Amino acid sequence: MKKTIQFTLVTFLAGCLSLSLYAQDGRISGKILSETGEALPGVSVAVVGTATGTTTNSEGIYELRLTSGTYKLSISYIGYETITQQIVVGSGNQDFNFTLKESNAALNEVVILGSRSTTARTNIDKPVPVDVIMTKEIKAYAQTDITQILNYVAPSFNSNRQTVADGTDHIDPASLRGLGPDQVLVLVNGKRRHTTALVNINGTFGRGTVGTDMNSIPVAAIERVEVLRDGAAAQYGSDAIAGVINLVLKKNSPLTVSTTYGQSQSSALGRNFSDGKIFQFDISKGFKLGDKGSVNFSGQYLDRGFTNRGGLDTRPLLYSSLPSKGASETETDFQTRSGLKAIDDARAVGAGLDRNNMRVGNSDSQNLGFFLNGEYALTSSATLYAAAGYTNKKGKAAGFYRLPSQGSQSDLTIFPNGFLPFINTDINDFSFMAGLKGELGKWSYDISNTFGRNSIAFDITNTLNASLPAGTSPTKFYAGKLIFNQNTVNLDLSRKFDLTGALSSLNVAYGAEFRSDNYQIQAGEELSYSYGQPSKGIAGLTGKAAGAQVYPGFRPTNELNKSRTNTGLYADFEGEFGPKVLIGVAGRYENYSDFGSNFSYKLTSRWKIYKDFAIRGGISTGFRAPSLHQRYFNNESTQFVQGQPTQVLTVNNDHDVVRQFGVGSLKPEISTSYSIGLAGKIIDNLTFTVDAYQINIKDRIVFSSQYTRERDASGNQIPTGTVNQILNTVDPTGVINSVQFFTNAITTQTRGLDVVLTDKFDLGSSGSRLIVTAAANFNETKVESINGSGVIESDPSLKAKLFDRLERSRYESAVPKNKINLSLNYSSAKWGILVRSVRFGEVGYLNAVDPTIAANNLPLEIDQTFSAKWITDISVSYRIVKSLNFTVGANNLFDIYPDRAYIDPRNNENNLTSAASGTSYTTGRDNTSNGRFLYSRNVSQFGFNGRFIFAKITLGL
Repeated sequence: MKKTIQFTLVTFLAGCLSLSLYAQDGRISGKILSETGEALPGVSVAVVGTATGTTTNSEGIYELRLTSGTYKLSISYIGYETITQQIVVGSGNQDFNFTLKESNAALNEVVILGSRSTTARTNIDKPVPVDVIMTKEIKAYAQTDITQILNYVAPSFNSNRQTVADGTDHIDPASLRGLGPDQVLVLVNGKRRHTTALVNINGTFGRGTVGTDMNSIPVAAIERVEVLRDGAAAQYGSDAIAGVINLVLKKNSPLTVSTTYGQSQSSALGRNFSDGKIFQFDISKGFKLGDKGSVNFSGQYLDRGFTNRGGLDTRPLLYSSLPSKGASETETDFQTRSGLKAIDDARAVGAGLDRNNMRVGNSDSQNLGFFLNGEYALTSSATLYAAAGYTNKKGKAAGFYRLPSQGSQSDLTIFPNGFLPFINTDINDFSFMAGLKGELGKWSYDISNTFGRNSIAFDITNTLNASLPAGTSPTKFYAGKLIFNQNTVNLDLSRKFDLTGALSSLNVAYGAEFRSDNYQIQAGEELSYSYGQPSKGIAGLTGKAAGAQVYPGFRPTNELNKSRTNTGLYADFEGEFGPKVLIGVAGRYENYSDFGSNFSYKLTSRWKIYKDFAIRGGISTGFRAPSLHQRYFNNESTQFVQGQPTQVLTVNNDHDVVRQFGVGSLKPEISTSYSIGLAGKIIDNLTFTVDAYQINIKDRIVFSSQYTRERDASGNQIPTGTVNQILNTVDPTGVINSVQFFTNAITTQTRGLDVVLTDKFDLGSSGSRLIVTAAANFNETKVESINGSGVIESDPSLKAKLFDRLERSRYESAVPKNKINLSLNYSSAKWGILVRSVRFGEVGYLNAVDPTIAANNLPLEIDQTFSAKWITDISVSYRIVKSLNFTVGANNLFDIYPDRAYIDPRNNENNLTSAASGTSYTTGRDNTSNGRFLYSRNVSQFGFNGRFIFAKITLGL
């Protein structure tokens, strides 16, 4: 890492020293206004074909120094139509004023993503689809972090907060076009953003993946979001199989301060909820650096309270004073004895224990983040730029309640009523990028270095280590830390050639990238993972679980510090054959130090068939390199499988256990993507895009299902069992019950259709406008094959367990198969009204065990499909004075919830009181985990918090 940084600094300084200084003998300035005469701050004023540019200040004024000559200025601002004008600059001062006209909507916004051409193009002119989400839309509704905003704005994007999922409660997994969190590349200002240190290993969507925590970037720092909905690995490298999301930071924005307060006001389950309180404060302000540059500061504080939509625990709590079961009596017999529940309830009431003993919903979270973004013109042809950000997020999420009857996990001298353990995270995210861009002759260059670091420390509270002598365990443990570092050096060169003949222009781009990744696991304190306390000679209690309940700490044997490097080279050509035909070709070669090389290519085209109507499409190959997390993550954890606590060993890909299963080293996922679409204008303001796609991916990396010790009918281990023999090589005592690992196991095909339509209506001369948008995504992913190896391939039962029905459903039905977004945006001089309704399509869940096989004795409803729902948001704003705006609104106005999770009618608390009925109590035979999860935690369409009411005040100067 140190060598990489030294190399970067030397290269950077050499680039600075090699620049020649040019005389500047002219000054141009002016004011940029809207059609209504309002000054527009933050407007970009760029000199076409050079690196020179600036932005307007809070009064809409810009200023540039240029040598004498003829130039072409490009004036652009989000929400307004870009204009280009040629000017002649002489000596002295000259004024050039401009008036911008509001654009129709996002389809006409100029975007930089998806092309390295110097020609500015809108979405409908692009050969591939790109969504643009503007500042106004980002800040208009109740959502306060970028993944939740995109979830409601971009139909092809899905992200929902998870619950009772360890670290994943604090970092939301996201999906583009139905693919995984690690198959979308995130950029900031066009530069690769680092991923998190967390690998999702719990039972949620995105299990086994490593995503990017976009919520670590304050919303106040973001000028716009560009979403490229097309495979782009040949242009941007690994991870861009589903597409690319580029977060563009603000430049020299006027002072904007806003504060938001809101909370859930919901009725469900026969109760009224007022929880999930949110307080947000953010600020953004740009400062000019003389007449050559600017720097923008943004900050955000967000305090989000927890929500709880858990149900009543239907199990007998089984306090010690209750009758004990007989030697030959089963748990079911014991639970159905007459009068047990009444005794149990009375004991619970007397002790102050509620059957609503879980916390099922959003975790507690406090976020504080800052970002700086600036640039400075060293000469008329060289600009220095930099951006830096830091965010600290503290979270608190609950696990499963430990009942006082669960002796292996409890100590009644410390928690006589049992306990609800909490996982506390301290997430620190830091990033810094710096670069130099400009012109060398007729070539444009951009050399940059980007560094990012994400760390997650775990503190477990309200818990204990049950293996310690009674009454001696602490109730708080430091469980260790995960760290991920990434450093990326980029060099990009481009030039546009104006030609004569059939090929009228050709844009050529070349580039190189050198990236280094580093992944670390640091151990927790001894008692967080130990059985007893070996350092003090304290033996562990027989039959008791080791380590902190809910999240045992990382052991010294889990510690690691692994690195790798990657070198990439690319070439990108984009040619215009007259005004109607555009063809692009890109190729990229990458070589990784840990698994080898890959070459990807991309072909795109756009043909204007009639006026503003164009056909567009592309064919591309792509890849995703296995993350260091997937190669090396390892731990031992307590997971609840079918409601029962299980000690699970996660081994890294190099472990001998993996080799005994016949699984080889991880290799990259390889994709082939196809897209075809139609884009254009109908009448004056109605713009549209329709794009169909197919994405084939082979060797997808999955986190295997759990291989559990085989036992006979009496519960004894089978000596000849393959899993038993393998697990005995690492744990002959039998404490570890299951093992899981990463492997390239499946081939998938994803097909879909994206549709976006938008129109604008001018409502009279008062400046009132109405923008109408309709957007939709329809997609379906199918697992086409499961690829085992070694003993897994030769044993049908082991192969079936490699990727079981439950894991299949996480890929095929865990995110909505379709999403429709309808929105109305009315604005006038004083009022603004936004109404949005989003239809989240159906999702589904499959049980790991097939209920259609009679021998399994499972009700068919254990596999469940959750129907589509419409969620409606509204916000109403009023401009009190020119600089002060007040907004009120609601997310999920009609208090809609997902379908309730299936509960076996044999498994409810009323049945516990009736011994005469003969009805058996069947633990784990429903999707609610004994009544506690009334809404599914395995799949999520839009969460289950219900209606959220908010108010916001915005001050802009």
